[in-house]
Formats: sequence, structure tokens, C-alpha cells
Amino acid sequence: MFRTLLAVLVMAPTILFADMVEHSMGTTDVPDDPQRVVVLTNEGTEAVLALGITPVGAAQSWLGDPWYPHIADSMGDAMSVGKESAINLELVAALQPDLILGNKQRHEEIFPQLSAIAPTVISERLRGDWRKNFELYAEALGKEAEGAEALSAFESNVANLSDKLGDFREEEVSVIRFLPTQIRIYQLDSFSGFILREVGFNRPANQNVEEFAIRTGKESIPDMDGSRIFHFTWETGDGEGLAARDDAMSDPLWQSLEAVKAGRVHEVSDPIWNTAGGILAANLMLEDIAKIYGVAE
Repeated sequence: MFRTLLAVLVMAPTILFADMVEHSMGTTDVPDDPQRVVVLTNEGTEAVLALGITPVGAAQSWLGDPWYPHIADSMGDAMSVGKESAINLELVAALQPDLILGNKQRHEEIFPQLSAIAPTVISERLRGDWRKNFELYAEALGKEAEGAEALSAFESNVANLSDKLGDFREEEVSVIRFLPTQIRIYQLDSFSGFILREVGFNRPANQNVEEFAIRTGKESIPDMDGSRIFHFTWETGDGEGLAARDDAMSDPLWQSLEAVKAGRVHEVSDPIWNTAGGILAANLMLEDIAKIYGVAE
């Protein structure tokens, strides 16, 4: 593999550098107007697209072949370079990028190899930190103005939705994810948790904490209740996720939940509410909430 990397690096084009960017792994001299961007997280891919750049390579979407439906039309000829947690360095090098964007949680161990391929900027965390990451990626791409405009538009969307929801924001909304081997109760330090807090919703006490999620099973179904329940399912095509969801939702404990008895349970998209994790999904999640509450324009 390293011979292949070396051969590709020898052929790499000359890069004109513009600025130094501080990030979680140090400081990197980034190129002026990068043209061949490789991005190694799903949330990073959304940031790059929102900033008007089509990457030459990207981490494959967690669900999709290889991209989530909501970004597939925008990805052009971008090549999948593996999943976030299993990046193919040879493929990255073969694309001859002039900038690589990654994340410390996923790519700390391969940062030296990535940096040998091209200037690499690494964000700190995933989950609820997509806004901070977005600002870092915008800086690395020389798109600070466009980034500020995109975040301002998101904030306007949040404020508009919050105003329309009015007293609905007093509801304690519960967020549940069904997986083949567990159920997760999502808390504030999650993608959906960040969005719901920005809109102004209340959360049940066990979800209103600065943590990611409670990993549990059907025995904890009583802890999943709220004024309203949003749920999504991790489903890779083998049917196991959906089977686990159906099993839980047919349980008498689930049927006894106040939200269930009141008919305030809503199935939503796993990519949009959780897995994609970026600015495009954030705006689509706002649209989902507006439709569910009947306040969409």
C-alpha cells in the first residue's frame, strides 16, 4: 500500500497555500481555492455540499448505495473512499486531493498518513458538534462568508419554526432509535438533541442531560415516554432493524405509553434525524417537524 501511496504522491500537482488553519490535530497550511477535496465524514460531506463544492471523494453514507437519497443527486462523480471508520488510504491518495477533511473521533490514528497525502484538517467531535465542525470546514475551504450565510439561514429557519410552533414547544419530546440488538434513548449531545433544543422543545428528564444516548432494551420502554415520541430505525437491508422495531412496538409496555395512547408517535428518517449529521439534514429535520405539527408553509 505504501508504495502505491508514494507513487501517487510523486505525481501530485503543485499546491498553492493560502492560510494556516488550527484544528484538533494541530495547524495545517491549507491550499488557496482547493479544487480536489476529499471529506471523510458524513456530516463533513453535507458541509462541503452546502458550501457549493462537490468533493472528488467522500466517506460512504452509513445508509445508501453509496450516498443518502437526499445528497445523491449532488454528489456527481464523487468516489466512495470507504466508511468513516474504515477509510481506504490508497483510494484517497489515488484521487490526488489538495485538501482532506476528517474528524478526530474517526481518523486520529491515520492522521499522519492522511497528512502525507495532502493538507488535512481534522474536526474534534461528532454528534452535536456539527455547527462547530461546519465553521472549521468553511475556514479550511476559504468559504467563511458562505459558511456564515448558511448558518444564518439555518438560524432563521429555526426561529421561524419556533415561532410557528408556539405552545407546542412545551411538549416533552422523546427521541428513540431502534437497532437490531438494542434501543437507544437519545439525549442532548446528539444530532437530533441539538436541533430540538435550538427549536425550544422540552425533553423528558432522562433525556434532558448533556449526554449522547441511553443504550437499553425493551425492559426500559417505560423510560421512553414523553408528550410525543419521534422514532427512527437503523436498517441496512436485512430486515433485522425493522423486526426489532416491530417487536418493541407490539410489546404491552409500549402500548401503555401515554404518547402511544394519545396517537402522538411519529416515525422519521434515520439519516435525516441522526446518521447524516450535517447542515443539510438539519434543515430537512426542521421541515419534518413543521409537517408533523401542521405548521409547514
